[in-house]
Amino acid sequence: MTKLAFFAGAIALVPFAALAHDGMHVNDAYARSANPMTGAVFMELENHREVDCTLVSAASDAAERVELHTHLHEDGVMKMVEVEEGFLIPAGETRLLDRGGDHVMLLGLTQPLADGDIVRLSLDFGECGTEEIEAVVDNQRMGGGHGQGHGHGDSEAHDHGHSHAEGEHKSH
Repeated sequence: MTKLAFFAGAIALVPFAALAHDGMHVNDAYARSANPMTGAVFMELENHREVDCTLVSAASDAAERVELHTHLHEDGVMKMVEVEEGFLIPAGETRLLDRGGDHVMLLGLTQPLADGDIVRLSLDFGECGTEEIEAVVDNQRMGGGHGQGHGHGDSEAHDHGHSHAEGEHKSH
């Protein structure tokens, strides 16, 4: 009878294991900082849901303000601008936050970011839930190098000090 109870318990857990892969996943998160006041976090966002999800905001104790930013070319000059509407990640797709493109901006750092430091972030995907991640500071890392994604190439024209770290995630 104990074998039967074991198998029944194992079968009952199968739906929960399947749900662990249904949600938003953050891969290869890293942070960079070129000066003691600002930094940026880059990552790959995977949407394993059947609905579109939008990263609407981010928060971190590492900075006074955390904003979603991108780079635009205006009159031959690259400018960084806040993206108030957030970053859409279509159902079943991946969006790359990388240097020279979309990223999470850390403004008013509470302390300088040194290589190996951990930056903890809370990513708010609205109705798709919240992901708590950790990004390792890697001030030497160059842009690119992520897996498949819908991001922008590396650009040094407007460097805000960015770097990558391994991400941790929770599924919702």
